[in-house]
Amino acid sequence: MLQSRALVIALILLLSTTLPEVQSKSIFEKDRRELLAIPETIVSYLHEAVNKVSPKVSQFWLDTVQSPTVIAARQRIAKEATRVSIMFEQLIEKIKNLWYTKFLGY
Repeated sequence: MLQSRALVIALILLLSTTLPEVQSKSIFEKDRRELLAIPETIVSYLHEAVNKVSPKVSQFWLDTVQSPTVIAARQRIAKEATRVSIMFEQLIEKIKNLWYTKFLGY
């Protein structure tokens, strides 16, 4: 009984420290920069995990990511992702407008 309580408390503490970004905000209301920061955050966590296991592999990975070819590809992807997210925002606005005018009659 005492062990299960301790386990529940430990799980609650773990979830509260690993998921602080969870909010009641809709994905449509999020800022575009927040959505583009997700891949960078994932790569940062992966780099930390690889660095703990093997610093040599981590350094090789860091050198590879900082090569001019990879940097150019990342810039191109970021540019296209920004363009697509703007188009997505415009589509959402059109859908909201259609919903309010045609279905709700505002």
